[in-house]
Amino acid sequence: MRCHRLALGLGFCLLVGTGLCALWVCVQNWLPFSYVPYYLPCPEIFNMKLQYKGEKPFQPVAQSQYPQPKLLEQSPTELLTLTPWLAPIVSEGTFNPELLQHIYQPLNLTIGLTVFAVGKYTRFVQHFLESAEQFFMRGYRVCYYIFTDDPKAIPWVPLGPGRLLSIIQQHSRWEEVSMRRMETISQHIAKRAHREVDYLFYVDVDMVFRNPWGPETLGDLVAAIHPGYYAVPRQQFPYERRHVSTAFVADSEGDFYYGGAVFGGQVARVYEFTRGCHMAILADKANGIMAAWQEESHLNRRFISHKPSKVLSPEYLWDDRKPQPPTLKLIRFSTLDKDTNWLRS
Repeated sequence: MRCHRLALGLGFCLLVGTGLCALWVCVQNWLPFSYVPYYLPCPEIFNMKLQYKGEKPFQPVAQSQYPQPKLLEQSPTELLTLTPWLAPIVSEGTFNPELLQHIYQPLNLTIGLTVFAVGKYTRFVQHFLESAEQFFMRGYRVCYYIFTDDPKAIPWVPLGPGRLLSIIQQHSRWEEVSMRRMETISQHIAKRAHREVDYLFYVDVDMVFRNPWGPETLGDLVAAIHPGYYAVPRQQFPYERRHVSTAFVADSEGDFYYGGAVFGGQVARVYEFTRGCHMAILADKANGIMAAWQEESHLNRRFISHKPSKVLSPEYLWDDRKPQPPTLKLIRFSTLDKDTNWLRS
């Protein structure tokens, strides 16, 4: 009798265990794998990175020596279209805008555009916004984020459907804001932008859009080639050359010299990038060092080890004081001629 009860008990336990296992398998198959971005702020659970099956964490590129890619390598009148690490170099004629619209429009994306308008730089906001409304990501939802020390100085500009403007007050001086953009952008993403946009770009406010800037610029991590150094050897790039700085770049390193006036990408990758630059800047500051070109030096150092997935040609970052070369069929975004000394006085 006792053996019979024991057998019944074991059988019941086995049946219950099998049922629970089957239920757990069903629940696993039914629930989607979740990804909690680790760029969110506290609580601590938001600092955990839970990966999809098969996803591998991003690894920076190991230091190695290789020939410098040259933007004019093929011909003096034709731009290079692909980097050695297989990232496209975007310029007029390398993409079909209509096809890209058909691909990206159904994704219902929101693109963020961040600028800093501090001190006398508020005078550029109206022209900047008007040109952005005409040319930047037409047909997409756009969130403009304007960081300023004087919200009342930001003019009202009519915006199209699905396009919003947020004015975020900064209480620091111009010099402090200009040297803490990486910190500000990373904190803004963590606190707010990760909930509002899919892609985020930073651009300088003292510039204007002159031709369409569309989804051809979207990518994981996007850099723009500086208009002043696209045709010179890397030994002449204005990198930080002091070994004591975390922004140090050796003469044998470097691909292109990237401008600090334009960068962007998927919001999570922009967070990683700006936070990494900010950490390097803090390390220099702790040692009493300021890199040669401040944040732009750290941006270039990081792009060497964290290669951009898409590179924008100088037509996306031009200087109007220079004559347009035959290699650039179109100028999409360019600086304004201005009195820099007056602006910073």
